[in-house]
Amino acid sequence: MVVENIIARMVRNTSSRYFAFEDGRPQPPCAPAEPIHLYIHIPFCAELCPYCSFHRVLYREEKAREYFRALRREIEMYRDRGFSFSGVYVGGGTPTILLDELLDLLARIQHDFSPADISVETNPDRLDARTLNLLADAGVKRVSVGIQTFSDPLLKSIGRYDKYGSSEMLKERLAKAKGFVQTLNADMIYNFPTQSRTMLEQDLEVLKEASPDQITFYPLMISDATRKKMTDLMGRMSYRKERHFYSLITSHLAEDYRSSSAWCFSKKDTSMVDEYVVVSQEYVGAGSGAFGLVGGGIYANTFSLPSYCERIFRGEFPLSARRLFSVRELSRYALLMGLFGLSLDTAPFRKRFGSPPWWLLGPELLFFLLAGGIRLDQGRIRLTPRGRYYWVVMMREFFTGVDNFRDLSREAAGITAR
Repeated sequence: MVVENIIARMVRNTSSRYFAFEDGRPQPPCAPAEPIHLYIHIPFCAELCPYCSFHRVLYREEKAREYFRALRREIEMYRDRGFSFSGVYVGGGTPTILLDELLDLLARIQHDFSPADISVETNPDRLDARTLNLLADAGVKRVSVGIQTFSDPLLKSIGRYDKYGSSEMLKERLAKAKGFVQTLNADMIYNFPTQSRTMLEQDLEVLKEASPDQITFYPLMISDATRKKMTDLMGRMSYRKERHFYSLITSHLAEDYRSSSAWCFSKKDTSMVDEYVVVSQEYVGAGSGAFGLVGGGIYANTFSLPSYCERIFRGEFPLSARRLFSVRELSRYALLMGLFGLSLDTAPFRKRFGSPPWWLLGPELLFFLLAGGIRLDQGRIRLTPRGRYYWVVMMREFFTGVDNFRDLSREAAGITAR
C-alpha cells in the first residue's frame, strides 16, 4: 500500500489547490468554437442518504418547480451566449423526482441543441415501464440507477431498505428495466466499513444474473464532514480492503464485461459512461452547485437555491467561483481524466497543449512507469492492471476534494441539514 498512499497524498494536496477558488463573482466563460458537454444538476431528494456528499436538499414541490424554471432559463442563457452541446448528463439528487418538469427540460434541449447523447440518473423506485418509456421517447439513451448494494443488512444501515426495498425487489426492478433505453447502468458502491467479502460476492452474483448493460462500481467516497457520521454509523473504512475488493470486482466481471474506465464495466455493444469529465475536455455545469470546465478554468454555481433562482430571474449567471488553471495544471488534469479512461493518445494531447506529455509531466509519468502503473504503446500511454487501481485511488481522492468543496460551499450558503 506504500505506492497507493503516496498517490493518495499527492492527489489530496493537488486537489486542495485546484479548489482554491478566486474571490468575487466571475464573468461567464466564452463559448468554445465546437460543441461541448452539458451537466445538469437536480439537487432534490425525498430523503437524504447519510453517505452521500453530493449537493442535495429535501424535496418540496413548489421549490422544485421554481428551480426547474430557473434551470431552463440558465440553459437558454448559455444558448444565447453561443454555446452548443453535443451531450447531456443529468445528475442529482434525484433528476426524475418531477418527471413532467424533466421531460419538458429535455424537450427544450432537444429543440435547441439536438445532442447526440443524453444520460439521466434515477432511483430504483422509478424503474417502471412508463417512466422508462417516457425517458426513451425524450431521447435518453442511458439511464443510471443507484442500486449501491444488494445486501439487506447494508441497505438497512445506509437507510435505503425502507426507501427502495429489499435486495430481491431491487434485483427484480433492475431485471425488468432492461431494453427500454440503449444503456441501463447499475451504480454500485463497495468498501462500506461493514461490508464483507461474502456480501460483495453476493452483489456480483446478483449483477451477473440481472445482467444490466453496464455496471459502475464506485469505492465509497465521503467528504471530511461526512466521514465522522459514517464512522459513527458503520465504523472506519479500510483502504487495504478496498484494494482487495477492487481486484475481486474486476476479475469477476471480466468474463461478461469490458472495462470502459477504471471503475465502469460495459457490455460490448455499449459505450456511454458516467464520467462525462473523462470523455469531454470541456463542459458546462447548469444548476445550483454544478461545476463546469471551460476555456482553461473551472467554474462553480452558487449552492444557495434561493440565490440561484434570484440571480437567474434577474438575468444573471449564477456563478459564484472560478479557478483558472496554468498549462501544467490543465495538462495534469487531462492526464488524470484521460488515463482514467484507460489510455491516452499522445497526439491530441500534444496538439492541445503544444508539447508532448513527457515534456509537461515527466516526473509524474516516470513515477507511474517505475511503479508499474503505465506502459507505452505506439503513441498511447496505457494503464496496466496495477495502474487501474492506482487511478481508482486518484479519482477517489479527487472527488473527495470536490466533496469537501461542496461541504464548504453548502456551509457558506447556510445549508447545514444533512
